[in-house]
Amino acid sequence: MRDAGRCRGILAALVVLAGLAACGSSNEIIEGPKNVTALKGSEARFNCTISQGWKLIMWALKGTVVLSITPTEPIITNDRFTAMSYEEGSNFISEMIIHNVQLSDAGQIKCSLQNSDRDGSAFLSVQVMGRLFIPEGSLVVMEDKPCNVTCRALGWTPLPRLSWEIGVPVSHSSYSSVREPEDLQSAVSVLALTPQGNGTVTCVAEMKRLHVHKSVTVNLTVVQPPLDSIDKPGTSLPAWAIVLLAVSLSLLLILIIVLIIMFCCCVSRRQKEESSYQSEIRKSANMKTNKDTSGTKLKSGNENYGYSSDEPRTTKTASLPARSSESSVPEQRVSRQPYQGSDQHQLGPASRPQVSFNVASPKKVRNVTLV
Repeated sequence: MRDAGRCRGILAALVVLAGLAACGSSNEIIEGPKNVTALKGSEARFNCTISQGWKLIMWALKGTVVLSITPTEPIITNDRFTAMSYEEGSNFISEMIIHNVQLSDAGQIKCSLQNSDRDGSAFLSVQVMGRLFIPEGSLVVMEDKPCNVTCRALGWTPLPRLSWEIGVPVSHSSYSSVREPEDLQSAVSVLALTPQGNGTVTCVAEMKRLHVHKSVTVNLTVVQPPLDSIDKPGTSLPAWAIVLLAVSLSLLLILIIVLIIMFCCCVSRRQKEESSYQSEIRKSANMKTNKDTSGTKLKSGNENYGYSSDEPRTTKTASLPARSSESSVPEQRVSRQPYQGSDQHQLGPASRPQVSFNVASPKKVRNVTLV
């Protein structure tokens, strides 16, 4: 009888254990956690839905259990990881909260049950919001003059999308954003605009997956350009001034060329006139020299028309030609000398002086007139 009672007790214990094992094996994870993207320093929440009758829930981060939950209370090993519990109908919802999320927390999150091969997993992504600033600060620019505004985003993971909000009247605006070549976690955006009034410009950095953004605003003060800005180096001239300046320079160049040509012509003409005048002076000087030479020759002596050669010749009667008033007196003197030494003859009816020479006479007579 005792042996039969023992057998019955063992059989009852086995039945109870089998029932407990059957109840434990019936618990399962109905819905596991979902992927979460969290901002550094914020909170990340993961939910795991489990059927009733569970005994132990475990949460693991990158393979390490960081939180355990029993039906009575959670077992907390790190203050950054806490739990919340909810009931939804006949199901139980366990929520793990990660406080002050760090970039190193990024990784796999797993929810599992004791004595169960099934689990639920998700992935935690962490984004870092860095600095956003405009180096120039508030700006003072010229009206209707192009200017640039630079915005920098430093230490962002991943890089944000940069955009601009323009609160000033402009005639033109555009911007471009690029990654800094020396820093993969930084970006720069440049806004080019032509302002026409005062206002503000805002640089906005928006995270790609999170509905969060960061912005920075600066004042833009527009002033009138100074009147003497056209004389300062580096200032641009208007189009009409450039055209007028080009035309003026062209006309000035043409005028200079014309003046040079006129000057060359005048110099050439003057040289020709001076050459002609000098030639005339030379001709006049030569003519005067010739006249003086011929006059000198005439004054040095007169031709003796009463001279006869020593050759024997017959008596010759020569008529004296007319002489100028200067030479008439000497000729008369010369003509009288032969008559004194020779026979005297009377003048003919023509009353023309006749000079006769006796060639046969041994006496030779030479008449020389000196002046």
